[in-house]
Amino acid sequence: MISEIIAGNTVDAVEHLFGQKIDKHLLQIEKTNRDYEGDFTLIVFPLLRIAKKSPEETARLIGDYLTAHCDEIKGYNVIKGFLNLAVSDNYWIEFFKNNIADEKYGIAKTKKPGTVVLEYSSPNTNKPLHLGHVRNNLLGFSLGEILKANGKKVIRVNLINDRGIHICKSMLAWMKWGEGETPEKSQLKGDQLVGKYYVLFDKKHKEQIADLVHRGFTDDDAYANAPVMKEAKELLSKWENADEETLEIWHTMNNWAYQGFETTYKRLGVAFDEVNYESKVYLDGKRLVLEGLDQGIFYRKEDSSVWADLKSEGLDEKLLLRSDGTSVYITQDIGTAERRYEAYSPEKMIYVVGNEQIYHFDVLKNILKKLGRKWADNIVHLSYGMVELPHGRMKSREGTVVDADDLMDEMYNTAKMTTEELGKTEGFSKEESVQLYEMLGQGALKYYMLKVDPKKNMLFNPEESIDFNGNTGPFIQYTHARIQSILRKSEQSPQNLVAEIDYDSINILPVEKELLIHLAGFPEVLQNAGDQYSPATLANYIYELAKLFNHYYQDTPILKRIDEKTATFRVLLSWFTGNVIRNGMALLGIKVPQKM
Repeated sequence: MISEIIAGNTVDAVEHLFGQKIDKHLLQIEKTNRDYEGDFTLIVFPLLRIAKKSPEETARLIGDYLTAHCDEIKGYNVIKGFLNLAVSDNYWIEFFKNNIADEKYGIAKTKKPGTVVLEYSSPNTNKPLHLGHVRNNLLGFSLGEILKANGKKVIRVNLINDRGIHICKSMLAWMKWGEGETPEKSQLKGDQLVGKYYVLFDKKHKEQIADLVHRGFTDDDAYANAPVMKEAKELLSKWENADEETLEIWHTMNNWAYQGFETTYKRLGVAFDEVNYESKVYLDGKRLVLEGLDQGIFYRKEDSSVWADLKSEGLDEKLLLRSDGTSVYITQDIGTAERRYEAYSPEKMIYVVGNEQIYHFDVLKNILKKLGRKWADNIVHLSYGMVELPHGRMKSREGTVVDADDLMDEMYNTAKMTTEELGKTEGFSKEESVQLYEMLGQGALKYYMLKVDPKKNMLFNPEESIDFNGNTGPFIQYTHARIQSILRKSEQSPQNLVAEIDYDSINILPVEKELLIHLAGFPEVLQNAGDQYSPATLANYIYELAKLFNHYYQDTPILKRIDEKTATFRVLLSWFTGNVIRNGMALLGIKVPQKM
């Protein structure tokens, strides 16, 4: 990698010129700003205390050394404390020669030590997956693919929250007002039917709260004493005491939800290596909490509830078991963390969960440390921001969410309309058109979600996401299709062209060097995306690559009006670019078309 070569030679230059050995990590090397001549820039300001010279003189001395001792550097210029280095064409031709035939260029060839357990999705069985879940699933799945591409063994886990008071609310509403409705009778997906009764419970609950407040209750007392809330709590107690009739209804409605989830997951293109259910693991956490209570790590209040005191850790007191002995979310997270560590001894346990749960994971790590689990420091909370629509935030209880299924339908229809308006399906069969609309709709949705830094809140605009211009999935997909068209028009397989190319005849244009520099950066970008847990790093790299190629395509003849040797090089450079786009998009969970 050229940045490594520059760094190594700069370390030698500093020792030779200034008599001091430095760590190469002290060096700041980046691609040269497009407004200046050069390929890579060394920022010399961190070296001034060693050189004891002006920024300009320090840069000139290092530049002279590098051009004299490093074959890859053919020249330089200095702008204040910035040393802009020009890399020789021979280096880029050799890079191209060594990597052009590798269709999996940038993807780790060997496994690295260490296992990562990655939890994402984690839906509740009282409602269908919605827009917020979509961001969660896409982040989790893509991060898993990126970590695997970096050589890690990844265990992708879905912990389904299938128990608790929220589940009982849907059950109770169906029992009271459902009249035996089923997915088959209603023609609704199972998860959508269950969600319908969750919304109905909230409606009835609010009506009862309003009545109690009118009769003189405070808001809090009215919330807790509304008849349907009391019944829901009774139903939860029955569930925890294994009441047969309650468990039968619970199994039935949960199975409806599971079937609905599977349909959504399949269309969204996400998958898991392991599925856990809260109902099967929460007792593990309860056992650990009781052990901690016996050891004096936790304490019991007068109402018999169990708590952890985390004030000395800068947090607060945390409820672990309610007064009736039932568990809370943190209880099952304690148990599942222990179970995963025992099963896989992972170097990291990553939880993809919204940023409203930052405090929750701080508490989880500190509780596990109190229990003597040193591996608690390996827990990583990949917290992501909220997703909003142009018309505002969503609320599940009020039925104002955007279901993932409805969103995917909307993306398909928008892709169909936009593509037909632009005439990009001429000559396609009906089946090919349907496949293309689905690919474009999914690509638009996924790319738009993943190009934003996970930590940031985002506004999702379906119409903007489907644009064939700008930083969108369809723009990148169209670029890939354009490259495949070039390959078809060349009438030779790239593999045959690789055997025929005359590397000595290549004269690299500035735009071709720019493309090669960007392609050379792919392995480092992929590593950074894994290290930073950020698919956005990769997404925006692919966009810049697609944008560069389109400039190249518009300004440079690739097949016509040039000699055969030049055409061979340019076709293969297009093929190389297409492979990186395809591989990069696949790591985001996005398919790319062969033609448009």
